[in-house]
Amino acid sequence: MADEQFYKHDRPPNPELPEDRPRGRGAGPPGPPAQHSTTWKVVVVILAIVVVIVFGIMLFP
Repeated sequence: MADEQFYKHDRPPNPELPEDRPRGRGAGPPGPPAQHSTTWKVVVVILAIVVVIVFGIMLFP
């Protein structure tokens, strides 16, 4: 038995499966870009840390 016959032995006629998690948006109109809501939160946390450090330097010269 050749390799081709061996591997085709118990395969269905159409062995390719449909994609279970399709990529892309399809044929519809493009939607709005994705919003990254964590950006402003990171900026606020960094500013808060900087303010605490500056305030600590001012209190204990």
